[in-house]
Amino acid sequence: MLLLRLILKNAFRHRLRSILTIVGITIALLAFGLLRTVLDAWHAGVSASSANRLVTRNAVSLTQPLPYAYKGRIRQVTGVDIVAAGSWFGGVYLDEKNFFANFAIEADDFFRLYPELLVSPVEQKAFAADRKGAIIGRKLADRFHWRIGDTVTLRGTIYPGQWPLTIRAIYKGARPDTDETVLYLHWSYLDETMKKRAPDRAGHTGFFMIGITDATRAAEISKAIDTLFVNSQAETLTETERAFQLGFVSMSEAILLAITAVSYVVILIILAVAANTMAMSARERLGEFAVLKTLGFRGPTLAGMLVAESLILSLAGAALAMALLPPLAQGFATGLAQYFPIFFVSRETVVLGFTFGLLVGLLAAVIPAARVSSVRIADAFRRIG
Repeated sequence: MLLLRLILKNAFRHRLRSILTIVGITIALLAFGLLRTVLDAWHAGVSASSANRLVTRNAVSLTQPLPYAYKGRIRQVTGVDIVAAGSWFGGVYLDEKNFFANFAIEADDFFRLYPELLVSPVEQKAFAADRKGAIIGRKLADRFHWRIGDTVTLRGTIYPGQWPLTIRAIYKGARPDTDETVLYLHWSYLDETMKKRAPDRAGHTGFFMIGITDATRAAEISKAIDTLFVNSQAETLTETERAFQLGFVSMSEAILLAITAVSYVVILIILAVAANTMAMSARERLGEFAVLKTLGFRGPTLAGMLVAESLILSLAGAALAMALLPPLAQGFATGLAQYFPIFFVSRETVVLGFTFGLLVGLLAAVIPAARVSSVRIADAFRRIG
C-alpha cells in the first residue's frame, strides 16, 4: 500500500507536466480514434455484407445494363434461392448537394434478401401496393423531415425526367452498420416509365442481387451463373457481395492508406512526448532513487515504480480519450451524414485505443527504468553533484 501511494504521489509530483502529458495523450488517441472510425465508415458496406448474397452485373462495367430476362435463367441455377433485379437510380432531390443513394428494386425479393432492413408489415404492404411508392431509411427521413404520405420528386440524371414518389414506409436497421440513408422505389415503376419515354432502355436492369442457400458454394454458383451467359451480348460477372463492396473501396485505396499511416504517426508522436516526460522525471529524481537504493530498494523495484507511473499517465489519457470519442464521433456523424451514413465508434477502435495507451506507457518508461535500475548509488550521487 505504501508503495502504491508513493507511485501515485510521484506520478503527479509535477502536476502541470503530468496534466499536460495526459492531455497530449488524450488528444492523440482521440485523433487516432476518429481516423480509425473514418476508415471503418469507409468499409461499412463491406462489414455489412452477407456471405449468402451474390451480385451479378455486366462483365464490361457496372454502368452497362443487363437484360432483365436473365433473371429466370439465374433462378434455375442450383443453389440459388432468391433473385432480385435492381438499378442505381441516381435521382437528385432539389439540388446535387442533397445527395443520397437511391435504387430501383424488386421489393418483395429484395426485402427477403435484406432481413436487416426492418419495416412494419403495414407500411411494407402500403409500399407494395403503390407503384409510385418509396421506402426510405430512418436517418434520411430525419434529415429532410419526411413523413409517411409525403410526396418527394426526384430529378432523374440516369433516367431523365421528374419522378414523383410517395413515401409509404420508413425502415430501420437491425444492426449498427445498416445504412439508413437510402431511398428505394419500385423497379417496375422505372421499367414501365422507360417503356414510354425510351423504349430501347426498357427491359434492362443494372444488377441482380442473388440469395444462395449455402455460402460455402458461392464460388461454384458464381461460376455457374457466368457460364450461362458466356459469348452472349451481355456477359456477366458474379461475385460475393463482400467482393463487390471491396471493389468500390479499392478505388480509394491510396486515400485509405494515407489515413492509416497518419493514424499511426500520431501514436509515434505521442510516444515521443511521453518518453520525454518519463526521461525528465527519472533524471530529476536520480538522487532520490540513490537514497532509496541505500535504504534497501532493489533496482527492479525502482524500475517497476517508474513503469507504473508511466502507465498511470498513459492509461488516464487513454481512458479520457475513449470516454470523449463516442460523443465526438456523434458530432462528426451529424455534420458529415451526407458523406458517411454509417459513422460510429466500433469496439475494435476502443480496444486499439486502450492497447496503444498501454504500449505508450510501457515503451515510454523502458529506457528511464533501465537507467534507474542499473545506475550505481555512488554514480547517482556524483551526477547530482
